Amino acid sequence: METLDIKLLGKEYRVSCKPEEREGLLAAVTFLDDKFAELARKTGSSGERLVVMTALNIVHDFFQQQRSGGFDMAAAKRRIGLMSARLDGVLAQQEKLF
Repeated sequence: METLDIKLLGKEYRVSCKPEEREGLLAAVTFLDDKFAELARKTGSSGERLVVMTALNIVHDFFQQQRSGGFDMAAAKRRIGLMSARLDGVLAQQEKLF
């Protein structure tokens, strides 16, 4: 395992990943941070509400793709696992504020 410094919602996090998963993790971070920024612009949301609404939108898109049959399930599960880990990190940081 190696550590990787990432940035989500303007905050830096150090995460562990296998060397062979580094590229996928960085892609997931970019994807998620872009989704956060997109939804923040559209709704004016921030913090926990932004995280929850972004997760809901991603899962909704996932289900839409799954129903259409044009979806790589294994890749999606990996991406969701990575996103879930990132969300856990973001929420853990929020909990430390209180």
